Amino acid sequence: MVLVEGASDQRAVEALAVRRGRDLAAEGVTVVAIGGAGNIRRFVEELLPSGVRLAALCDAREAPDFRRALEPAAVCVCDADLEDELIRCLGPTRVVEIIEAEGELARWRTFQNQPAQRTRAIGAQLRRFMGTRGGRKIQYAPVLVDALDLAHVPRPLDAVLAHV
Repeated sequence: MVLVEGASDQRAVEALAVRRGRDLAAEGVTVVAIGGAGNIRRFVEELLPSGVRLAALCDAREAPDFRRALEPAAVCVCDADLEDELIRCLGPTRVVEIIEAEGELARWRTFQNQPAQRTRAIGAQLRRFMGTRGGRKIQYAPVLVDALDLAHVPRPLDAVLAHV
């Protein structure tokens, strides 16, 4: 079982599995969005006694809690978060192309022109944009994964799949 913080992380792991030609269900692997990092201990306490093999994907700021709860299971840590990892692997130009293909270029340009965003680096803007509307991270996670060159997948995303 792979534990992830939210639905966007779940969709990304599942999308990468498909791209790697894996059928997680047939392999008996489930990716579970735990509804936020604060729920990790509860999930682990419920699952470990059943003997389920666990792995996890989390953001850097949540890594200590995940590692404490899951020791010695594999915890794969994103530098900032998964969106940051995906944006860096794809590059800002490609991510903006994806935003355009998703029909949100005008929203992106409006967001980018807000006073609070004008001085931020484009990578930081893109990462923030992904979190500005409910469901946007969930929408973009599989789309960004589908755009990846499979030779350049974010290390933590690749590692969590390799573990299961």
